[in-house]
Order: sequence, then C-alpha cells, then structure tokens
Amino acid sequence: MKLCRFQPRVVPADKVGSATHLEVFQGVISGETVREVSGDILSRWSVMNRSWPLTDVKLLPPVIPSKIVCLGRNYIDHAAEFNRIPPKEPLIFLKPPSSLLAPEDPIVLPPAVERVDYEGELAVIISKECSQLQDGDDVQPYIAGFTCLNDVSVRDYQALDKQWTRAKGFDTFCPLGPVLETEFDIASGHVETLLNGVRKQYSPLTAMVFPVDVIIRWVSRVMTLVPGDVIATGTPAGVGPIKPGDVVEVVINGIGTLHNPVVARLA
Repeated sequence: MKLCRFQPRVVPADKVGSATHLEVFQGVISGETVREVSGDILSRWSVMNRSWPLTDVKLLPPVIPSKIVCLGRNYIDHAAEFNRIPPKEPLIFLKPPSSLLAPEDPIVLPPAVERVDYEGELAVIISKECSQLQDGDDVQPYIAGFTCLNDVSVRDYQALDKQWTRAKGFDTFCPLGPVLETEFDIASGHVETLLNGVRKQYSPLTAMVFPVDVIIRWVSRVMTLVPGDVIATGTPAGVGPIKPGDVVEVVINGIGTLHNPVVARLA
C-alpha cells in the first residue's frame, strides 16, 4: 500500500491566500488517484471521501522525521570503490531534518565546491518508539514502511572534515519519497540510480552488509527511534558527481521513482 503526504496543485479560488491554501493532506494512492485519509499514516488511519487525480497533487516527503540516521559503506562494492573495507559494525551518521527535500524539487548545489555526488538508497520509516532491541527481537512492529532516499554528499568536504555533517547536511541534500510503501519485499527488491536517464547504480537490496533488521536493532541500542524517523540503509557502487541541469532518479521496484533536478544556488 502506498501512503503519502501531499498538497493539491489546484486550490479553489476562494481558498487562495487562506490557511488552507498551504494545507498538507495525508493520502493513500490507488492507481492514478489519491484518496485523503484521516488519522496518522504511521499508525491508525481511515479513508475519507475526498480524492484527487495523482497529477493534481504535489507529493511531499512521506514523513517529517526527528532524525535521519544513515549508514556508510553498507555495500561491499561501494566500500571498494573508495578503497575501503566494510565496517565490522554499522557505521552511522546523521543528516539534519532541514536537509529534507520533496520529490520533483531541485537539489541546490552550494557555491565553491568541487564535487557533489548522488547516492541512491532504500530508507526505512519507523512506526513507533524503538529502544534497546536485542538480537533476535522482532523488528517488524517498528517498521511503518519503506521509501527512496538520495544521500547527496559534497565529496571535498567529506575528505576535508573529520566527520560528515557538513558534507551531507546542506539544505536539499536529502530527497525523500515519493511514497511510504507498507508492503515492500526486501528480498526481491533492488535499488538503482539514473543520471539524466542513464543507469549509474544498480544492486539487489540483499547485497547489504548489514540487513535492515540488524540495522534497526543496532541503532535502537544507540539512540531511541521515534515515529517518523528515517534510516537510510546505505548506497551501492556507482556513485558519481552531479551538476546544474542534471536530473537524478532513485528507483526502487515496488516503491517508485524519486525524481529531482539539480540547480546551482544563486549567490
């Protein structure tokens, strides 16, 4: 089931300029239609009467997380392309929620940087508070679903700094979406990234060094996860630079396509 957050593109004339002009809705997508839901898409919700054609809505990031936890070097081939070995335990870092970007919105490149890369990834969305899970504990009750994520990164800052906050923390550096898929099968899933329509990354999700259940348990023993938190599970080999005018698409079968153009920040 594909759940989403959205805004209607067409607003009734009497609502323009009002508070409802910018109102955000939750919905469930069926075919080419989005139906409004009430409640919380991370827990309990019900379908309402209103619906919109999918082409008439602006999809937003499916959640607003308190934190975005990311994994580094979680694919052997990606570690190898940077002449590194996979870590012995999950290597985690954080992206700020302010880096979140909606589908179709532009990735904005900061000035005076040499190289900014795409990194297509599967993201896990947390459904309820999760802390101190132990080996063997069932993680399924804590998973609301899955979506696509692009861990945009400034490589020159990543090399210069001793940690990755600046390199990966710029505004617009975390495209997320297009939907929250609740019935996703990791075992048959794959992630790919297209740059201007050309495939640059492709990997089955089973190639992760640390699978999703291990990641969730491990992270929960470091920090409490709360509803809406995002865990980005790492990127495979094939990362590469982007420039103004490019279009990046992260595609995960069974979830959809996260599409974002690239622009330069105006001075």
